[in-house]
Amino acid sequence: MMKTVFGQSHVPLSPAVRAGDFVYVSGQVPVRDGQVVAGDVSVQTRVVMDNIAAALKLAGCDLSDVVKTFVILTDRKDFGAFNAVYATFFPSAPPARTTVEAGLMIDITIEIEAIAYKPL
Repeated sequence: MMKTVFGQSHVPLSPAVRAGDFVYVSGQVPVRDGQVVAGDVSVQTRVVMDNIAAALKLAGCDLSDVVKTFVILTDRKDFGAFNAVYATFFPSAPPARTTVEAGLMIDITIEIEAIAYKPL
């Protein structure tokens, strides 16, 4: 199986990697132009989802190709607000999802990784 890396990062990871018919998107955080976007979980979720869409695009995919996401929230009380925004990105047939509460490496409210399926 061939592996293709898409994009570059200032840390040792690839934004997206295609392995066969699957595209794996590294955990995306609410960063734009190298800066953390301030705001509540609703604002930061939108930025994260836009970043996921951009990483998917590098690999020739879009959000409709996503089959699984893994979401990390820093505060379980943000679940409702996060869910309301997240749902707008997957209006029908949303992907499978796992959501956990945990601390993150930087002062943000959310991180999301995704797996997409798009046959070559």
